[in-house]
Amino acid sequence: MDVLGGGDEICTILFLDGPDARNSLLLRDLPATPAVQSWTSYLLLRVFPAAFDWSGGLLTEAELSSLRAEHSTPAVRPGLQPVDHALVTALIEDGRASYADLARRADTTPLTARRRLEALLGNQVLRLATEVDLARLGIRTEALLWITVAPGGLEETGQRLSRHPQVRFASATTGAANLLVAVAATDLDALYRFVSETIGALPHISTLEVAPLLSGVKRTGLVRPGSL
Repeated sequence: MDVLGGGDEICTILFLDGPDARNSLLLRDLPATPAVQSWTSYLLLRVFPAAFDWSGGLLTEAELSSLRAEHSTPAVRPGLQPVDHALVTALIEDGRASYADLARRADTTPLTARRRLEALLGNQVLRLATEVDLARLGIRTEALLWITVAPGGLEETGQRLSRHPQVRFASATTGAANLLVAVAATDLDALYRFVSETIGALPHISTLEVAPLLSGVKRTGLVRPGSL
């Protein structure tokens, strides 16, 4: 969830547990929230795979490799057990909780909590993400780019941008613009160069809207299996 400096005040990407959860949010929860005056909703059609590998170009390939999982993604992930759902819910509330705290919240033993979490991490059902103050990395300018791409070039453009070191997130989306890109840059000059040189060099783009980010409220969270 980000606070924007453009016409809209807040932008958030939600991974919801099916159409019923989406409809409840849009038709019940948002209308019942007094502070919300209006909203626009789009669907993410495809998230291009870069989010968990993003380093802003600050790490070498060797350093990135050392941080990645040592094994490949399992061909078939095992089904979740009832205790797993309780553990995931507890971790969402407090990602630093001890095994004893997780066991208490999930009504199990610390040994079981540890064993199940190790299995979830080993099978990549859960992945660890670290939130970093980007200003400490010299990144002081962020923006969302709403890009209109010719349909035949959408896959190529999304894949190319998702691999760029300044791109934190890229997704094909419904709406007037069909590609959403989150960019991190050292300053406004770097953002301008990204727009003029990187975006400008791509052949299939027709229009572009830049929305600066004033602050980030939340960057990572629950992604249900099969959401992406």
